[in-house]
Amino acid sequence: MSNRVAPLPRSGGGQRPHAIYLAIGFPPAAKSSAYRLRETANQFVAMGWDITVITICQEAWEREYGLDHTLSEKVDPRVKVIELPLMRKDLETDIRAFSEERSIDPVGWVSRLRKREQKIFPERDFGGWRYELEKAVVQQHRKHTADLLISSCAPYVNLAATWKLWEEYRVPYAVDFRDGWSLDVIGGGEAFTRDSVSGRWESKVLEHALAVWCVNDPIAGFYRERYPQLADRVHVVRNGYDEDSLPDVSGRSPDPNAGLTFGYLGSVNFTPAFLESVLDGWRIARRNDPILARSRFEVRGHIGAGPIREANRHMDLLKEAAVDNVSFGGPVPKSDLAATYGSWDALVLMLVGGRFVTSGKVYEFMATGLPVLSAHDVDHDATNILAGHPLWTGAVGLDPHRLADLFSEAARMALKATDEDRAAARQLARRFARPAVLAPAVRHLTELVRPTPAGVRVPTPAATASTGDVQP
Repeated sequence: MSNRVAPLPRSGGGQRPHAIYLAIGFPPAAKSSAYRLRETANQFVAMGWDITVITICQEAWEREYGLDHTLSEKVDPRVKVIELPLMRKDLETDIRAFSEERSIDPVGWVSRLRKREQKIFPERDFGGWRYELEKAVVQQHRKHTADLLISSCAPYVNLAATWKLWEEYRVPYAVDFRDGWSLDVIGGGEAFTRDSVSGRWESKVLEHALAVWCVNDPIAGFYRERYPQLADRVHVVRNGYDEDSLPDVSGRSPDPNAGLTFGYLGSVNFTPAFLESVLDGWRIARRNDPILARSRFEVRGHIGAGPIREANRHMDLLKEAAVDNVSFGGPVPKSDLAATYGSWDALVLMLVGGRFVTSGKVYEFMATGLPVLSAHDVDHDATNILAGHPLWTGAVGLDPHRLADLFSEAARMALKATDEDRAAARQLARRFARPAVLAPAVRHLTELVRPTPAGVRVPTPAATASTGDVQP
């Protein structure tokens, strides 16, 4: 099927081209996706576009992961942000706002809510947002004609609004799928079939997309195989790191007599059993290694969302591990990242999943120039990213005794690393600086919606797109 559509009205009057960006999780949401969303919007502005971000209200994030207003400091002031009054009803904790039905049967109430939402759109927790999102993109297009829509998933209900604008106004669009939808990135199989309700939604929306972005090669490969007719429109647009998050590590000389500080920074989205394996490895290492016996392990980030935030089994395990010099310090504001990394001697990269998972943190960890201990499966995409890193321990899986050996290896690296080693690690990571990753991808996308001599914009046929990582 051709990807060419009828000519569309230009923004009008010689104005800058305009993009609508469905970016739920945009700053100041304390979400890992916020960095990618922010840089994408900033890159459009830098390339001469007006961009309108549609996200949800800040109160919604206060219910879930929280807010980090320092994330907003580097959003280009020319980015227009519209916050919709949408939030997850199931995360409401004020019992004064509960209906009688919910008060009597809270579990049943949530179950019935999810069934109603998924009838509107087949996505748990977010399906009920469909009509408000559809209305928002249509209203914004009528106010300021859109030349392009970019839909960042998750949530996948954004696809319904994307399709609505295509159906009614033929506004060309791209989908930043990141981890994909029909792929179970943790289990490594199909999340749903093509003939399911979700499968039919995914298939019809991707069919007309100008481009589909995925965060790594295995995910892109899954989609090229699933939809071979779209293979040339599927691109790898990786996550990356921000230069202002990096510490000054030159001239470091840790004191082995004082012990070292290991650190983990990121969302604790793995199982309690996973965390227990890492803590057991740390405990064994402290028993066997005198330097580690004097060392500390700090965990920072988000643990749980909504009413179970910092009130779950993960927190119990961390509190129990306090006797082994393990501490939890909560989330780190964006503005404090460099200082936090600078206070650590080695990093512990704890990641779930396998070859379909990369995680945004792997780029930031390798760019710090600090030793990186891998606590994840051997067959993991992070292994591909870290290959060649001079201060990486390698990956051995999650056996506590083998992890104990890695803790000792990372300690040796921290004590022996030279400025040349740290510079080599940063040099290896430099290709993943966020602007270097996203600028070519955004430029390629803007070129797909090209001006014509007649003063209109039409999508460039998809066949002209290249495969693989989008290059400058």
